[in-house]
Order: sequence, then C-alpha cells, then structure tokens
Amino acid sequence: MHIGKWAALLSVFWILLSGYIQPLLLTFGVISIFIVLIVLKRMDDVDKEPKRISFRKQNIRYLLWLMGQIVSSSVHVTKLIWSSPDKLSPALAKVSVKNVPAKKQVMYANSITLTPGTLSVDLQDGEVTVHALQKSSIEELEQGDMEEKINGNWSKKK
Repeated sequence: MHIGKWAALLSVFWILLSGYIQPLLLTFGVISIFIVLIVLKRMDDVDKEPKRISFRKQNIRYLLWLMGQIVSSSVHVTKLIWSSPDKLSPALAKVSVKNVPAKKQVMYANSITLTPGTLSVDLQDGEVTVHALQKSSIEELEQGDMEEKINGNWSKKK
C-alpha cells in the first residue's frame, strides 16, 4: 500500500516540476518513478522498515508555516542585500536541538537551511552549527519558535 502512495506522490511531484504533458516526457516520468519504486522496494526488503508517507495535520501545518517563513526571509534577505552592507552582521553559533526528537533533528537543520539568510553547517551532539547573515537570525532560532513548531507545539507566541 505504501508503494502506491509513493507512486502517487512522485507522479504529482513529476508533473508539478516538469509542467509539460507530452508523451515523451510522461514516458520518462513513468520510467523514472518505476526505477525509484524498485529501489524503494529493495530498500524496504533489506532494512525491514518501510518508509511510510504520513500526511498528519501537524506535518502539513508545519510545511505551510515553513513556506511562509521562507517567503518572509527571502524578502528580508533581499532588503539586506540591496541596502547598506553595514546592516550585515554575519554570525556563526551553535543552537541546541536537544528538545527536538532525534527523528526530527535533520528536518530541523534542513528547515534552518531552507530559510534564506541562515545555513546549517553541522549537526552533532545535540547541537546544530548555524551561519547567519545577521546575528538576530541566530537569536530568533535560540528563542525556539521553529523548534516548538517542529515539535507540534503551536500555542507558543513570539
């Protein structure tokens, strides 16, 4: 059953990224998806832990929030770049991720990288090393809003 969900998800993703509905491209898409599904099935057989797709409300809500943060940060970084270089205050710091479950720590680090103006450099020993164009971006991460959202706690106010 989960292979069927992966097939549907990959098909939608292929159509959205290509934007073309032509027989040749659709054939390439079907072949590519088929190869990925074969690899996925073989991986499931080897590690005995099928990777299930979960569309829980919490995950969708986090994804929508993250997309909003990406757009907001993009505007902020654009303003920084176009304005005076004096406003830049590059910083490198370690942010604790001990309150984030182990399964979600990589997602947290990737979310930091997806947000313009910040970059996750390393994830080790319960800390993620972050480079930011402004020190205030690291301070926002240390406040824990993204951490709370990734843990599913939406009641915390900024």
